[in-house]
Amino acid sequence: MSANSVTHTVQPAQRRIIIITGANSGVGRAAAMRFAAGGHSVVMACRSLERAEQVRREIVEATGNAAVTVMLVDMSCRNSIRAFADAFRSRYPRADALIHNAAYLSHGDTWRRSPDGIEIAFATNVVGPFLLTHLLLDLLRQSDDPRILHAGSNIIKHFFNPKTELDFGTLRGEPAGQKPTAVYHRYRRSKMALLMLTFIMARKLKPLGIAVNCLEINGATMSPETLRKMTLPYRIIGRIQNLFFRPPQYTAESYVRITTEERFRGVTGGNFNHKQQLMKPGSSEAASARQQLRNVFGSQTYPELADDVVIQEAIWDACLEATGINSELV
Repeated sequence: MSANSVTHTVQPAQRRIIIITGANSGVGRAAAMRFAAGGHSVVMACRSLERAEQVRREIVEATGNAAVTVMLVDMSCRNSIRAFADAFRSRYPRADALIHNAAYLSHGDTWRRSPDGIEIAFATNVVGPFLLTHLLLDLLRQSDDPRILHAGSNIIKHFFNPKTELDFGTLRGEPAGQKPTAVYHRYRRSKMALLMLTFIMARKLKPLGIAVNCLEINGATMSPETLRKMTLPYRIIGRIQNLFFRPPQYTAESYVRITTEERFRGVTGGNFNHKQQLMKPGSSEAASARQQLRNVFGSQTYPELADDVVIQEAIWDACLEATGINSELV
């Protein structure tokens, strides 16, 4: 083990099987390191095997935990997700925690489709988690304490503005003759949809004893590699944001706590802030300017739009259609 090795471990009886999508960089990578240091079995579900394998070796060397595995998955592609689920099932008897960390946000990107013809951010950030959860339900039910965690974003704060639209009309293609939607518009739409998916999925899976929650992430410092992928204007913005964002390890700690600690056992249908506190819905028509500022810049509330059951059902139906699933999860 290296000089920077982490020596904390847990007893084998406490070891959980943890799946983390997008675990080769950022918060996902930090979480994989933290879970491995805790003695858990970690499955890094990643799109790039080469990059993920290098990270896996670093994690094993740092923690002394050899139970870290890399498996291929592209969360924007349902064939890839199905192949991952089949491969996972052939190697593991259960899944104790499923962390949907992978997300699509390509700064400066134009509108484009996933391999299945769906707008790429919605496909990766919403449809992908829906499908993978569905395919692993039987293995989640083999756990005595199954937990699912969605990686949300405080970009949904935009929806405290009642003029901000949750438009699903461009999931299959951008309307001809209209102004193209910005990448941040599509990203915030997908993250709001993911929170709404959390709420409806929690209700549907509660009878099975499967907890489903969301963590509203306030950003994390970006690596030089990530910054290099950005166009120049976004690279400058990213460097400025890095001055204020917390390191990925900070959010990774919330991943670990919410999916392993006893105090979160049985807690479902929640949206947690960075302190692992349950957030409450806040009105977009706050009674005072002070309250609206608290809504937008605070960490206690999320836009009440997320509680709209009709829209939740519409998102659920969109996921059913996009994945070709003809039945409910339960």
